[in-house]
Amino acid sequence: MSKTTRQIGNEAEDLACSFLKKKGWEILDRNYYAGHSEIDIIAKDEETIVFVEVKMRSSNIFGNPIEHVTEAKVAHVFKAAEYWVQQNNMLESPLRFDVIGIIRKKNHPVTINHVADAFR
Repeated sequence: MSKTTRQIGNEAEDLACSFLKKKGWEILDRNYYAGHSEIDIIAKDEETIVFVEVKMRSSNIFGNPIEHVTEAKVAHVFKAAEYWVQQNNMLESPLRFDVIGIIRKKNHPVTINHVADAFR
C-alpha cells in the first residue's frame, strides 16, 4: 500500500526534526497553519526563531528537493510566520527562514541538505 502525501510529509518532518534536535535546536511547533498558509517546523536555534520548510523526494532526477520551494510557498511561509510571531509574542526575537531538503532513495542512506537563511 502506498503512503499518503500527509504520511510522506510527516515522515520528512520527523527526519528533519531529528536532524535539528541533534544540532541542539528546540522544536517549538510543527505544521502551524494560518489560514491557507503553513509552516512545517518552527524551531529555536540559540536565540533565533527559525521557520523551516521541508521538502523530500525519492530521487534527485528532477533536481534537489530544495529547488522545489516556489515563490508562492515562500510568500505563504512569511505570512504564517508573521501570525505565529504575533500569537507567541516573539516580535523582538531574531528570525530566520531555512529549508531542509531530504532525498530518501530505496536501499540508500537518507541525504539531508540544510540551507540556513534560504529566502534571502
